[in-house]
Formats: sequence, C-alpha cells, structure tokens
Amino acid sequence: MSGVWETGEPRCQAALAVLASLCRARPPPLGLDVETCRSFELEPPERSPSAADAGTSVSLLTVVVIVCGVALVAVFLFLFWKLCWMPWRNKEASSPSSANPSPEALQSPSSRGNMADKLKDPNTLGFLEAAVKISHTSPDIPAEVQRSVKEHIMRHTRLQRQTTEPASSTRHTSFKRHLPRQMHVSSVDYGNELPPAAEQPTSIGRIKPELYKQKSVEGDDAKTEAKTCGKINFSLRYDYENETLIVRILKAFDLPAKDFCGSSDPYVKIYLLPDRKCKLQTRVHRKTLNPTFDENFHFPVPYEELADRKLHLSVFDFDRFSRHDMIGEVILDNLFEASDLSQETSIWKDIQYATSESVDLGEIMFSLCYLPTAGRLTLTVIKCRNLKAMDITGYSDPYVKVSLLCDGRRLKKKKTTIKKNTLNPVYNEAIIFDIPPENMDQVSLLISVMDYDRVGHNEIIGVCRVGISAEGLGRDHWNEMLAYPRKPIAHWHSLVEVKKSFREGNPRL
Repeated sequence: MSGVWETGEPRCQAALAVLASLCRARPPPLGLDVETCRSFELEPPERSPSAADAGTSVSLLTVVVIVCGVALVAVFLFLFWKLCWMPWRNKEASSPSSANPSPEALQSPSSRGNMADKLKDPNTLGFLEAAVKISHTSPDIPAEVQRSVKEHIMRHTRLQRQTTEPASSTRHTSFKRHLPRQMHVSSVDYGNELPPAAEQPTSIGRIKPELYKQKSVEGDDAKTEAKTCGKINFSLRYDYENETLIVRILKAFDLPAKDFCGSSDPYVKIYLLPDRKCKLQTRVHRKTLNPTFDENFHFPVPYEELADRKLHLSVFDFDRFSRHDMIGEVILDNLFEASDLSQETSIWKDIQYATSESVDLGEIMFSLCYLPTAGRLTLTVIKCRNLKAMDITGYSDPYVKVSLLCDGRRLKKKKTTIKKNTLNPVYNEAIIFDIPPENMDQVSLLISVMDYDRVGHNEIIGVCRVGISAEGLGRDHWNEMLAYPRKPIAHWHSLVEVKKSFREGNPRL
C-alpha cells in the first residue's frame, strides 16, 4: 500500500479517501470491521489545521497564567516587606535609643516639655501613685524616700508648667522682618552647644533683672561732681499783694577760673521760664571766684501759674573784648521745692557745667504700658506744655510723631492729630506697637514734637527718647514700664534739641 500511496495514482487516492471517510463515520457501515480501518490508518494521514491552532492557544494561555502568578507573588512579597519587615526593623532600631536616652535629649526643652505633658496626665500620676503604694510593702524603701520622690515629681511638673513658652504671635512677623540680620539668633546653627542666652528658656512676662540695673550711686556722684562748677545761693519769696515773685541772688562759691590770671569776672542772668523775653541780670564782680551779689529781682506772675514756671540761672564770665564765657547754669523745676514761698527761703544749688544757654523747648507727658503675653507696647500721648513758639503769631500747630528704632534703623512711625494755635495742646491719643518680649531690650522710642506748616517743611520743636539705651528719665521710665507690666506709667519729659538727642542716645544717627 505504501508503494501505491507514493505513486499517487488518482484512483487509488480517491478510493482511500472514501474508505477513510467511511471508517470515520459513526457508526461504521455494515461489512466494514475495525481491523480493516486500523490497517488503513497506519498510513500517514494529513494534519488538521484546527488541531495546530488549538495547541498554539493552549501554549499562550499557559504563558499568561505563569506570568500572572509571578506578578502576584512579587506583589505579595512587596506588601509583606512594607507592612511587616519595615515596622519591625524601625522598632528594633529605636528601642536601644529609647531605652537609653542621651543626656542631651534629657536636657532639651522639647523632651522636658513632653515629660511635663505626660506628668500632667492624671493617668500617669495615678500610675506613679500606684507604684509608690506598691512600694510601701517593700522594707528596702523608707516612707521618707517615697514622699521625697513624690514631691520631686510634683515640683518638676510645676516647674515645667511655668517654663513652657507659648507660640509666637503672627502679629510680630512684620516686626521681625525689619530687624537686622544679626538679631535673628533663632536661625543660627550653634552645633551641639547652645549659646548662653538659649540655655535657659525665658517665659513671656518674666522680668529680666539685668535690664533694670541702675547705675551705682557712687558712679552718679562722681559724674555729678565732674560736671559741677561751684555753688550758688539764692532765696525765693512771693508777694501776694503785688502778685510778684521775688528772687534774691545772694552769692556764689568756688567758681572755676576762666581768665589767664586765675580768676573770673562773674555775673548771673535770671529767667522765669517759659518766658525768655523777661531777662534780668546782676552786676559784674571783678576778679573773684566767690562773688557776693545780694540783689533782688521781681517777676510779676499770678500765684496759680507758679506751678508751671521754672527758674533758670545762668552764670557767665565777663570778657571786654570777646564773647562772654558761660560757667554753668541752674534750673529749678519746682519753685515750691523748699517752701510755699510765703516767707523768704534760702536755697543752695550746684552749678551744672554748660557751654551755652539751654533753650527751653517745653515738656511732653506720655504713658507707657507693655503687655508681655500679647507683645503689645502702648504709648499714650497725654499733653504738652510750654512749647516753643514757632510761628509769627507767637503760637504753634503742634503734633507728636513717635518712631520705633532698632539698632539705628527706624522700623515704624505713627503720628497724632494736629492741634492749631496752641502752646499747651492736649491729645489723649494711644499709639500701639507690636514688639515681641525677646526684642524689648533692642528697641527704643523717639518722640518728636513737630510744628505743622501748611507751606514748607514741618519744623521740629523738640524730641525725647525712651529705651534701655536712653539716658536719665528716658531709661528710668522704660525700666519702670518693664518692671510693672500691664500698668500705664506716666511721666513728664523735657524736650531737647534734635542734634543733642541723637548724639547722646544714638551716635550712629
């Protein structure tokens, strides 16, 4: 049969095809047994295209199943690594450090704050008390030790509650933005060592004693002695019938020598401020350092105005061919200092050194109040008196300008309203600045009394300065405000010239 298959005669091939189709029929026709069909199936049959396609589909399906299985296994391993392995590893890494914390961590403010919060928790305190109660049964721990431990825990809790600082207000952001770079100490990296100022946390409202240290009395006395130029003796009496203040210049003692011969030719000018138009003076005494004047001077003034008047004595050395040299001056702010002026009262005063006559520019009264918790400084301008006349009419149009200074820079300025045609204006206006407590020792206030002019520039009548770096009453007023927070502190301040104020208060301006 194989030979016939290979020859490929058409008839034989057709017969074999018919026979094969009969064998595949179900059921097979009669007369065709199984053996006969098997003998014919031994010949190589033609492959069916549908069988090959089925095998290819099975192979592709197997590959897809294998790839999906591998992907699922990879996802499972990744989730196991994230959920189980990483938390366990972090726990193992953090357990030694938490079990044995470093001394720096124990001393850091954040750790102390967390400990204080835990100690404030009633559950924690209950646990500690329970531990102490359990230890009562132990014979090794005495009752005194247990009480001391409990007291130490409560004291530590109170201490942490007191030293906890609230978060800084956002109102101070604009103020800190204007501060010089060297003042932003919070952004400096000090490494492992804290600066001396950061070792102890400062709570808002706590008083810093180093800010309120006054100069020693001995230093002030030495400074006063260095500026004194002898003494002067005078007396005051008020004549109620004629409404006249009688000033009697008696004598001067231990005046400095102004001439080459070792002596002076002194005389005295007398003013009753704020009126400088009425100027009186004594006779000139030749070649003496201890002159005796014994002269009377009369100033007509109502008794009700005496409280607002000042006595100004200027001692000069007379020179015939040159300008007279000023020896010194005496200013008596309170005429009722020694008595009620009903009878003549003798007064001795030190002559203060001066190179020129001080001009009386007037006074200003304002109050200072600081709220540490809110970081708010309130300056209330109350009133002014005896201001210098700046207009032709003999009056001024005053207003007050307040500038916030920090390290020689003006950060902010605010103004009051203008009062027309007056030398004694009354304002009662509040000016508010937002200053953080940690920057209070770096700032100062410059109060300027201005004269408003409709045409031209506004003129400065006088200024005064308050702050840690100010002198005299300006420093004392500031320290008193810090020592008594939340309480308005009011004082009268004398106005001075601009150049003198800047030279003494801030040489950089």
